[in-house]
Amino acid sequence: MSLLLRRSAARCVLLDSDRRVFLIRSADPIDPHKPEWLEIPGGGVGPGEDSAAACLRELHEETGIRDVEMGPCVWTQYVEYTFCGMRFESDERIHVAWCEGGEFRPAGLEALEAAAFIDAGWWTVEELQVNREPTVPARLREFLPALAAGDIADPPIDISPDAHA
Repeated sequence: MSLLLRRSAARCVLLDSDRRVFLIRSADPIDPHKPEWLEIPGGGVGPGEDSAAACLRELHEETGIRDVEMGPCVWTQYVEYTFCGMRFESDERIHVAWCEGGEFRPAGLEALEAAAFIDAGWWTVEELQVNREPTVPARLREFLPALAAGDIADPPIDISPDAHA
């Protein structure tokens, strides 16, 4: 039996002035059979913290990028997954944010993140569309083009993996 963590989480689609998205390449450090994936920054929402504040904190911790314009929550999702032998049930609010760019210089990774993160960088929508690696969120390729083009969803769109089934 594995540990189950139920949590509220916040993630951020960080776009630069060229409409590229910042993605982190990750792997499960204890499951060599799980393929690597590309993910947008994010993590758990702390007590008393709103999702926008959590996004700003997570962006700094996971990327080192501070100078961002935080936008609204544009997507939501409920996901279940395993990572490092733990099961997660996560209600996520996903914001958009903009910046002038930046380099991957994490400023506060937790031990499991440090073990999981392989590298990170900026991707064009086109580069991501031809890449076949799994993404977090799973439906990123489906919804990113409109967001990168400036289409801000209001209210937020449910992009849960099962929302289209």
